[in-house]
Amino acid sequence: MEANTIEQIQKGLREKKFSATELARSSFEAIRERDGKLHAFLEVTEDLALEQAKAVDEKIAKKESAGVLAGVPLAVKDAILVKGVRCTAGSRMLEHYVAPYDATVIQKAKDADAVIVGKTNMDEFGMGASTENSAFGPTLNPEDETKVAGGSSGGSAASVAAKEALIALGEDTGGSIRLPASFCGVVGLKPTYGSVSRSGVIALASSFDQVGPFARTVEDCETLFNVIRGKDPMDATSVELRDSVPKFLGTESLSKLRIGVPKEYFGEGLDPAVESVIKSALQSFEEAGAKLVEVTIPHVPYALAAYYVINTSEASSNLARYDGIRYGASKEGTTLLETYLRTRGEGFGQEVKRRIMLGAYALSAGYYEAYYVKAQKVRTLLKQDFEKAFEKADIVAGPVSPTLPFSLGAKTQDPLSMYLVDIYTVPANLTGLPALSVPAGKAGSLPVGMQFMAPAFREDVLFQAGSMLEHFQKL
Repeated sequence: MEANTIEQIQKGLREKKFSATELARSSFEAIRERDGKLHAFLEVTEDLALEQAKAVDEKIAKKESAGVLAGVPLAVKDAILVKGVRCTAGSRMLEHYVAPYDATVIQKAKDADAVIVGKTNMDEFGMGASTENSAFGPTLNPEDETKVAGGSSGGSAASVAAKEALIALGEDTGGSIRLPASFCGVVGLKPTYGSVSRSGVIALASSFDQVGPFARTVEDCETLFNVIRGKDPMDATSVELRDSVPKFLGTESLSKLRIGVPKEYFGEGLDPAVESVIKSALQSFEEAGAKLVEVTIPHVPYALAAYYVINTSEASSNLARYDGIRYGASKEGTTLLETYLRTRGEGFGQEVKRRIMLGAYALSAGYYEAYYVKAQKVRTLLKQDFEKAFEKADIVAGPVSPTLPFSLGAKTQDPLSMYLVDIYTVPANLTGLPALSVPAGKAGSLPVGMQFMAPAFREDVLFQAGSMLEHFQKL
């Protein structure tokens, strides 16, 4: 059945070309066909999905109003709670944890009549750029099964790219939506910090974490974002948003759009194949009438170091709750200390232990001022850099990743080289700004994503720029 967008699904359901139940079953057929190898899903929620699909079909039969996501197969990153379904965060620590309630974003998706087809694989507690740190095995890239899918939301990106789900929810702490979107050739948004509730989302670094959508088109990405965004009394960091944001351009003309190109994004370490695709895409904008403006983000060279100091500090604090006493895995010892050591030693993977130790060190007496405080100062300087850049430009554009999707196992023995993959994505998390990854072309057979960043709460500008890039790709 031909239904590749949310709009096509809604039209097909209205015209009785297929039912929501048939759509759900076609998703499960795709999962059975491909996921044995890809491993995008940790849990397939067939009973839940068929129950939700049946409810949509009954609404349509009774000519009742159905939600904007009626019948749409939705995959969910396994750090987001879905009531009654296991939620592991990719960790043995939570292998048997069943969510007692829905995350706010899940409740909103259910209210919009989405059909939840399963929970997707991820790097353990979101710590990784390849989904190889999952305690349950890696996710492969649907474009090339010898390559990684990106991380930490690799399962969500792969499920959409492999047509196992139409849309998906991920979570982005330092690039965890945008990087897998780029590697798998789909669209992914890291929203402005505070625009989407984090209630019911397993925390990694609370001042960075943000839930966002994956889709095959920019329009579908925008639709899912509009469903999940908004103020939530259960999340004090969430903010009230306007119901509708005026379109920035007003028309399809590009003559008003100023695209900032940071000189720091096109230097040492950028794969020439990636650079070629990005520069070609930028040229398409220029030829269509947009103005390319060179901007400088002088503190970008310090962003990655600052990010990992703050990320590990917040992670060490957040993950202290997994102590074998309250919930999650428990390995009882003869003393309280032994219980802690056994539980955390056996429950956490290598990368999680590494970050907990780094964070505890950065926060310890004598080092707090030297590391954590300095990192927060870099964060402030970076915000100021982007404020100045947005005085000259409406959006900032560049690569998502310095590399093409890499081979499985290529970076697992060198944590620093894995961290460097985040070099272009962490600034958006440090500053809280929205950022969108859109397919910009291919280098050989491998996808390359372009990243657009905009001022806070101006996702509308990102979606318009992304739609334009999509248009150029079809020409």
